[in-house]
Amino acid sequence: MSSLLERQVKIPAKVNHKIELKAIPGHFATNHSHINYYLDITPIKCRHNEAQLAAKEFVKQYMHNHIVDTIVCMDGCEVIGAYLAEELTSMGIMCLNSHECVNVITPEINTGGQVIFRENVEAMLRNKHVVLLIASATTGKTIEQSMQAIQYYGGMVEGVSAIFAAVEEVNGIKIDSIYHVSDINDYQNYELGKCPYCQANHKLDAIVNSYGYSLIEKM
Repeated sequence: MSSLLERQVKIPAKVNHKIELKAIPGHFATNHSHINYYLDITPIKCRHNEAQLAAKEFVKQYMHNHIVDTIVCMDGCEVIGAYLAEELTSMGIMCLNSHECVNVITPEINTGGQVIFRENVEAMLRNKHVVLLIASATTGKTIEQSMQAIQYYGGMVEGVSAIFAAVEEVNGIKIDSIYHVSDINDYQNYELGKCPYCQANHKLDAIVNSYGYSLIEKM
């Protein structure tokens, strides 16, 4: 673990230097691809001050001509989601919700990898205008799955906000992000089976997702 942390570089966000992402170079595997940087966004998601600053950036996307009833939080983004709901209501963003508030909900991921919402939150999606909040969008597949689930339960996706995005849009909806792939020097995302590190027999450093990383012991 120490060897990875020694490589760590802090990257302040261009929109607000008080928001910092930590980038660690190496060879990492996600659910859908291999990447050459692990991006640690845990402080942005979990520290109340950085989460609030992130929400203040995300709300700018919805200040004009957007109705927002519900925020769907993926990847442990609930703290940011709560602050975003506060920002939306303080900005006077229109809401069709009969309670005149913004719902903040998280789906369940079943053993088959499907995104599902239980009956007790379905009313917060049906005929509601929804913002999808996600930590990291490397290939866009998680966003696509989440959007399909929201639409299946009757929600209308108004926008997608991500802390980091390596894709510009998914299904015609632009991804609004604090960090873009261009902010990370030499960041690369490789399809499974086409990774040059694997082809050169370089062992993986860790298996990663938006929650963190699990080191792989090298023989």
